[in-house]
Amino acid sequence: MPFEWSYFFSLFSMPAFWAACWTVVKLSSLAWLLGLVLGFGLASAKQAASRWLSAPAAIYVWFFRSVPLLVLLIFVYNLPQLMPASGKVLSNPFYAGLFALVLTEAAYMAEIHRGGLLSVAKGQREAARALGIGRLGTQRLIVVPQAFRIALPTLTNEYVTIVKLTSLVSVISLSELLLVGQRLYAQNFMVLETLGAVAVYYVLIVSLFGWGLQYLERHLDLGRRKPGTLGDAQVTKLRSELPQVATGNARVREPGTPAALYLSNIHKHYGDHHVLKGIDLSVQPGEVISIIGPSGSGKTSLIRTVNGLESIDKGEIVLFGESFIQAGDRPENRRQREGVRRIGMVFQSFNLFPHRTIVDNVLLAPRYHGLGDSAELRRQALALLDKVGLLAHADKYPHQLSGGQQQRVAIARALAMQPDIMLFDEPTSALDPELVGDVLAVIRDLAREGMTMLIVTHEMDFALSISDRVLFMEDGHVQLDASPAAIHHGNHQRVRRFIGLENA
Repeated sequence: MPFEWSYFFSLFSMPAFWAACWTVVKLSSLAWLLGLVLGFGLASAKQAASRWLSAPAAIYVWFFRSVPLLVLLIFVYNLPQLMPASGKVLSNPFYAGLFALVLTEAAYMAEIHRGGLLSVAKGQREAARALGIGRLGTQRLIVVPQAFRIALPTLTNEYVTIVKLTSLVSVISLSELLLVGQRLYAQNFMVLETLGAVAVYYVLIVSLFGWGLQYLERHLDLGRRKPGTLGDAQVTKLRSELPQVATGNARVREPGTPAALYLSNIHKHYGDHHVLKGIDLSVQPGEVISIIGPSGSGKTSLIRTVNGLESIDKGEIVLFGESFIQAGDRPENRRQREGVRRIGMVFQSFNLFPHRTIVDNVLLAPRYHGLGDSAELRRQALALLDKVGLLAHADKYPHQLSGGQQQRVAIARALAMQPDIMLFDEPTSALDPELVGDVLAVIRDLAREGMTMLIVTHEMDFALSISDRVLFMEDGHVQLDASPAAIHHGNHQRVRRFIGLENA
């Protein structure tokens, strides 16, 4: 039997097919959007620390990924027999089909979202926390935009899957494309021609919306964004409009002034490993303290307890005479959040937000905390970038900068919160040797301005030249707390051997 081309082409002008096509578009788009939102909620719940949230979410995903959609469609459509009150909605094939599709797709999309969320580096959340940004703000401003970019290609593929799954809704008599085709070839027996037209309609829908989602994917691709460096004339003009930014504290220590930071008997365990074993430390306003010692001695753990990135098992941290962190505190309580805003943190691996420009990285926390109007905050952010020598790169993204430049942006970002204390966790260890000097120069300038600083570093010459005191840590203890001069001239053989003075 020859293929009836004239009949095949006539099907593309048939109103019933175009109406069915619109039904497929509405059904698939709504199912995708609702599944997208519900799936993200499930993914977040599944990752929650509380078993009361994670267990039900895991059970939901397991169950609805296991039940065939065809079975679920028939069950939902007949649910009014068990629950008559649902008949007003579920007796309509469109709503019944939509409900069944959303239940199924939410389970699949939850796993897609979970993959995206797991791909966002832990350091991104830590950087937000160090800036005093709450959990919801971190999700909204930092985690979700990055996770969505990562998951978008798979989410696009899932839309294609939903479009094809709408053909199953014909079993509950929804007039979608397949059902319209079945009714036609049941009358004229032209099966191949009718199903061929149905296939073309599906291809058109998938292609149209697939191209739209691919355009969105390309638009969100940071690799395609290549803002240039500002010219000298632009930088000069911009610099003339910027305010002067002041950092640091006065080094004058009046009698009775409380310590900027006081750590009392700090203990920290990771499981059975006792990392910090009763650390006591007092830091006066304007002091620069370098923390040195062999790997595994507890240096990074110590500095991370100071701004609450790590909890403490025993002891107390006092900030400017007020209790800040105590053992057993609930994470991110109000007292901690307020104290963290007074402490700037610069990480070893930069932890810049890759989806935001350099100036937006600096702006984000002050704008979140409402420290001023947007225009003034932007001027201050640009002034800080100028301070660290990166004004010309303000509109670039982190991936366009060298490691040393990224670290200087991280310093500017921390300074934007106008902190009283700055923490540096091995700020140069991830840099090539030729990039170290620029970062150390910025830190040295902050020291001259009187900024109170704690610096974990392996740059021994730098530590001895910049510090008021040097702490040598080993095996979870502070083995020595002395001035650089005392280390140079004293009889501290272990420390002198560690920093290379003993052989000299």
